[in-house]
Amino acid sequence: MFSRTNGLCLSRKSEMWRAVGSVVQLHRWGGVLCQNATVKHSSPQMPPCDFKPDPYQGASKENLLQVRQRICNPMTMKVTFYQRPVFIYHGYMQWLWDVDGRRYLDMFAGVATVSVGHCHQKVRQVAEKQLGRLWHTTSIYIHPQIEEYAEKLTSRLPEPLKVVYLTNSGSEANDLAMLMSRLHTGHHAITTLRGSYHGGSGTTMGLTHDGAYKFPVSSAQGCHASMCPDVFRGPWGGRHCRDSPVQTTRECSCSPGECVAKDMYMDQLKEMFATCVPEKIAAFFSEPIQGVGGSVQYPRNYLKEAYQLVREKGGLCVADEVQTGFARTGSHFWGFQSHDVIPDIVTMAKGIANGFPMGAVVTTEEIARTFVKGLHFNTFAGSPLSCAIGSSVLDVITEERIQENSDVVGTYLLKQLAKLRDKYEIVGDVRGKGLMIGVEMVKDKASRVPLPPENMAEIFEDTKDMGVLMGKGGTYGQVFRIKPPLCVTKADADFFMAVFDQALQNYTERRGGG
Repeated sequence: MFSRTNGLCLSRKSEMWRAVGSVVQLHRWGGVLCQNATVKHSSPQMPPCDFKPDPYQGASKENLLQVRQRICNPMTMKVTFYQRPVFIYHGYMQWLWDVDGRRYLDMFAGVATVSVGHCHQKVRQVAEKQLGRLWHTTSIYIHPQIEEYAEKLTSRLPEPLKVVYLTNSGSEANDLAMLMSRLHTGHHAITTLRGSYHGGSGTTMGLTHDGAYKFPVSSAQGCHASMCPDVFRGPWGGRHCRDSPVQTTRECSCSPGECVAKDMYMDQLKEMFATCVPEKIAAFFSEPIQGVGGSVQYPRNYLKEAYQLVREKGGLCVADEVQTGFARTGSHFWGFQSHDVIPDIVTMAKGIANGFPMGAVVTTEEIARTFVKGLHFNTFAGSPLSCAIGSSVLDVITEERIQENSDVVGTYLLKQLAKLRDKYEIVGDVRGKGLMIGVEMVKDKASRVPLPPENMAEIFEDTKDMGVLMGKGGTYGQVFRIKPPLCVTKADADFFMAVFDQALQNYTERRGGG
């Protein structure tokens, strides 16, 4: 039902040299010769594919690496993820190719950004057509693309969320939402949850509560964070808390219809309001499922009660849909919908334009009227090109039943991953909805102590060497983030499972546990 022949590719057996069962194995990928410990299994076979990328004819990998080291933002060397970096050249649907022609299954989608597939044919054709007509003009002029897109986007949102402000990124969208909230309410304090990521700008850094993204400068600016209601790693949680096909294995003694964990985390939020903020606040920001924080899900009804409490404090409720929006959670188009809430402001980016830089803030007419007290203007946001691309993405999600695919394939993948959790002591938790999935790694299930970074890196490198790219997250870098383009198929999920299972088995054997 969801198979796509345009997402299939020919495998290249010449990409790998393997001496199965030998003491030392030599792998050659991208011209890099490396020596690894014994691995007694051959790599799983990739699904076939009928797309062939053009041969790479650019600079050598050595030159590319030298330029990155000498000239590019030094931080980029910290986030290459791999001991042997991947040099990506071409993409098509759920697949990526490096400069040597080696193919990878993309299970991270450019950080949950490529929604309908790399270089999707319809999106590409729309972009090319608009490039030939008009790239950019100021929004001082009326152009049909922005009006068409605004109508199409707001039709996907419930009343009264009907006023659109277009931006260039998620950080910019959340920055704007902070300003709107403070201006509309007349209050300053903004609250969120620990482990959250809402951007890296000077303002949104105050909302982001992950130490890895903090700089030694003043950035809080009236921002406060409550305990994250994480039912796996937090002090409270059980096996019935989450709205997910997969629950934690923690014991649960709650009576039917009750959730002690939710009540305890709500008490933490109430205590923050009683001790850390003024009587009235401006806003409460939350991701429906935490992204960078490790695909953390809250207890059922937590956000519903939190929204009620925030509104009693005079604040607005802001849903950060930068990662969860545009059908990624499968069951709903927007992540907040599965919490049975309607926010006052919704921010979005990433999958909004399939990787083209674009973001948006959608709010109510009442809040929008407050915002006319000053002039707000954005040079590039809402360009004819970005709006044409964003519009085509919405069309593709509908025409190709992307949301249904996300739900079906994501649920299948979650249930298969739960089997690995039961198989391996180091797999502590599996969680998520649709194709927004997290696998939390631990030293052992009893302690829930995070698996150290060097051990995570071993597994991470192994999956890459077998042809799968995924992400990492969590406060301690202990969560594998699985957020592929939403066009992935069940066959792709099976291949990923075989690779991940093999990487976990390899890790276990290297430590004498298998």
